[in-house]
This record gives sequence, structure tokens and C-alpha cells, in this order.
Amino acid sequence: MKKIQMVDLVGQYNNIKEEVDSAVLNVIQSAAFIKGPDVKSLESELSAYLNVTNSITCGNGTDAIQIALMALDLKPGDEVITASFTFIATVEVISLLGLTPVMVDVDPNTFNIDPKSIENAITDKTKAILPVHLYGQAANMNAIMDIAKRHNLHVIEDNCQAVGSNYTLSDGKTKKSGTIGTIGTTSFFPSKNLGCYGDGGSIFTNDDNLGNKIRIIANHGMKVKYHHELIGVNSRLDTMQAAILRIKLKNLDKYLAARNNVANFYDNAFGSSDKLTVPFRDPNSTHAFHQYTIKTNGIDRDGLKAHLQEHDIPAMIYYPVPLHKQEAFKTANYHEPNLPVTDDLCTRVISLPMHTEMEEDQLSHICSTIVKYVNKA
Repeated sequence: MKKIQMVDLVGQYNNIKEEVDSAVLNVIQSAAFIKGPDVKSLESELSAYLNVTNSITCGNGTDAIQIALMALDLKPGDEVITASFTFIATVEVISLLGLTPVMVDVDPNTFNIDPKSIENAITDKTKAILPVHLYGQAANMNAIMDIAKRHNLHVIEDNCQAVGSNYTLSDGKTKKSGTIGTIGTTSFFPSKNLGCYGDGGSIFTNDDNLGNKIRIIANHGMKVKYHHELIGVNSRLDTMQAAILRIKLKNLDKYLAARNNVANFYDNAFGSSDKLTVPFRDPNSTHAFHQYTIKTNGIDRDGLKAHLQEHDIPAMIYYPVPLHKQEAFKTANYHEPNLPVTDDLCTRVISLPMHTEMEEDQLSHICSTIVKYVNKA
């Protein structure tokens, strides 16, 4: 049995090695390292895949959220509602821009932001909602878009973990996650479902005026060289990463199918256990399974993680400390919110190895090791 890894990027690379090597070499030989033709081609192909009119690549997923917020002309003190149960990038850019992050609770089944908590948090200072499609499944976008419409709010989707998932709207139409709100964002961090071999990100919108503004902001605030219309940033995807992502984008649906096969294997192993809760499947959203995250019920989660490590099985806790309890946000005026679901999940969730190259003997070893631990607990 091969060594089990949380993400097997080398194995995935070996299956597309010839294409990747050729694409990288072409970039090197062209010396078009910044804004080369592969960047424009990738943006066009992303737009076609997601069925949006604007895809603007940038330096990383954190930049993508920051630029999206900058494009909406929010003012210092404006409030942005988001989840506490996520990676800090989602919230730190809100604070960096002088905006006020309002962290609310999540749904105990989907782990995504709870629409009722959003509604309860809205004030006259609220200007936007920033849902995170955590672990690969879209948040309740039907409810979120309804709230946004009633209160005249922007919606910025953090789609870093769910690129490729499909969401069924109230009218029966299907859209890709990240294309439903005002603006969508994603990360191309190597471990993501659509990942490059360095840093990278992208921003999506069907609003052409916003799309043009986002391009300008990401390019030092200029459309014409040396003529700066806005205060912007320097955030761009380099050509080599774009060339790699073009190859991976062609394989994305196949990668998502492979991840779902792994998830189904885990489901069959743990689905009948009363001590483990397998990931909830929202009928309105397909699952991209960036992570396969289970909840432990009445057993020692950290003990399970240690047990797995003893058997050479990696596991991760996403996330051990919620953002509303992080030291970075405890300013003089900070009032820690009461988020019981988030606090509970941080003590119970554990993510298992999940990637496109997993083999059945690896999965069997993981599952039998967990079942033995659970049965003794």
C-alpha cells in the first residue's frame, strides 16, 4: 500500500505530467511570465466553464476577496456578515479594509452560514453578506439571495473550497457556486480542487461594469498603462500557473467525480455509526468534497486523530479555534458573539484524507482503523 497523504499532488501531477511539462516549458521559452497568453486563455475558459461573463485572475484567494470588497465601494465602518467557522482569510480582509466583520453562526448539518443568523445580524450599517461554501458544498444561496434582495445587500461568495459544484435555484435553474451572488471568488492554492503549483486566485461576476472595475483594481488601478483611475493593488496570476490551471480545468469534472467516489466509500463505512456523522448532502447543491469532514458524537475526537497518526493516517482539524475567539479580533470595542454551533463543531469535526488519487486499499485501511477505534470507544 502506498503512503497515505491528505492530498497527493505528486500522484495527480504524474497523470498529467507530459502536458504540464510541455506547457511550463512553452512559457519559459516564450519568456511571457507575466500576463502571457495563457492567462487570457484561462480566464476565457473559466468563464465558459462557470457560465459567467467575467473571470479575472489574481495573485491568490485572499486577494480575490479583498479586491471584490474594494470594487463595491464599501466605506470604513460598513458591516459585512460572514461565518466564524472558516479560515481567517475570509474575515481578515474585511478588517484590513476598515470594514466591520460581523461573524455569525452556521448550520449544524451543512457547516455553512445560517440564514437565520444572517437575518438576525442585519443593521442599518450592513452592506454585504460573505458566505463561505465550506468543505465543497454551497451555502443556502436561495435563502441568502432572498435576504440580500430584501435588504439591498451585496453578496460575495467565498468559493475557494467548492469550485465546480452546482446549485439549484428556487426557479429550478442550476448555476455553478460562485456565480450566484454579486461577485464570486476562488483560490488556486495547490491543495484546492482546482489548484496550481503556487499561489493564485480568481474573481467572477456577471456584472460587466464590476468586472471592468475589478480588472482595474487588480492592476494598480489602471486600464491604460501609467494612467491610474483608482487606488488599486498588484495582484496577478503568473503565466506559468495559468498554463498549469488550463490543463487541470479540463480535468476538473473528472477530479470531482473521483472525490465523490472516495466520499461514497467513506459514507458506506461510517453511515450506520451513531458515533460518527457523515457529511450532509444538501439537495440543492452537489458536493465538491474539498474536504471529507465527519462529526464525532460522544467520542474523543483528538484521541481519534492521534490513533490515526499511530497507523500512518493523516487527519486534519478544520478548524480548531473559531474566528470569533481568535486573539487578532479582540480589539478594545470587540464583543464576542455567542455562536454555540460553531463552538461545538470546533470540538467535534475531523477531516479525513481526500484527493483524486486514492486507492481502495488505502481507503479500506483508513476505514477499518477508524471503525476499530470507534467500536472500542
